[in-house]
Amino acid sequence: MLPLIRSPRFALSFCPALIACLLLVPVPVRAQTVSSWDGRYQARVAATQSEQPHWITPLVTVTPRLEQELRTDFVRNVSNAGYDTWVYDNGKGLELIPFRRIELLFNTPPFFNHLAPNTNDGFGDVTFLGKLRLFARNEESGNAIVTAFLGGSVPTGKNGNGSCCAVVTPTLAVGKGWGLFDLTSTAGGTLPVTDSQGLGHSILSNSVVQYRLARTGVARLFWPEAEINSTFFYGGSNDGKAVTYATPGMVIGRIPLSHGPDGERGRLGLTFGAGEQIAVTHFHPSNHNLVLTMRLPF
Repeated sequence: MLPLIRSPRFALSFCPALIACLLLVPVPVRAQTVSSWDGRYQARVAATQSEQPHWITPLVTVTPRLEQELRTDFVRNVSNAGYDTWVYDNGKGLELIPFRRIELLFNTPPFFNHLAPNTNDGFGDVTFLGKLRLFARNEESGNAIVTAFLGGSVPTGKNGNGSCCAVVTPTLAVGKGWGLFDLTSTAGGTLPVTDSQGLGHSILSNSVVQYRLARTGVARLFWPEAEINSTFFYGGSNDGKAVTYATPGMVIGRIPLSHGPDGERGRLGLTFGAGEQIAVTHFHPSNHNLVLTMRLPF
């Protein structure tokens, strides 16, 4: 069980943010018509997503696919001294597709619950991300995608749980599928807005291979995966170091939660998954990190 009871401030602060996100979601209904604003919006989103592959979003690697969902993650980091740090929400939130080929992510700040002595709990930095899909072919016409990201963070963290400075992170993501397999890779870098010499720069690389167990039946919901997540440091306190994690995991979804009048599966669904980040480099601030995710695509 997650140790939420140790952090009542987290629960009191995170719940209003989650409720606010839920109020922003256009709720699907059985009698929804395309003539309504919500119906037109969802029809446009469905048309945009039909142009791209229909893989599941990985545990850690940011997908080049455009997705619309509410998402929250929970991560348990285990330090080299053996102490746990739980990261609640892990900087996830509301993902929307307001225009064709564009996705915007509005993330709530993560909350850090440190179990080591003499450490202070607190919220981390606010992050944001925008996606511009440059190329997409669905499974019938090529099964591939290329997307550019522009992310960033604002130094809002408290009690040493955030960065000193704002950071911008441009990224390029590509993906290709072959039958039930798909491969996604991303590469990006951090660009501190201020104090770049003290903070340094990082090159971020993530790759994931996924396999869908079946095209039909219950097995179609199961997506075992293996990820490689790497960070290379240039400048700053970790200059010249690199850390790489191998992350085996399983994502299950999307489980339909709504149906139309004709019995066809609706857009509202449930996706969840779990995995473990295992350090494969000598330098690693943490190891055997547990990653849990839950999403409500709509």
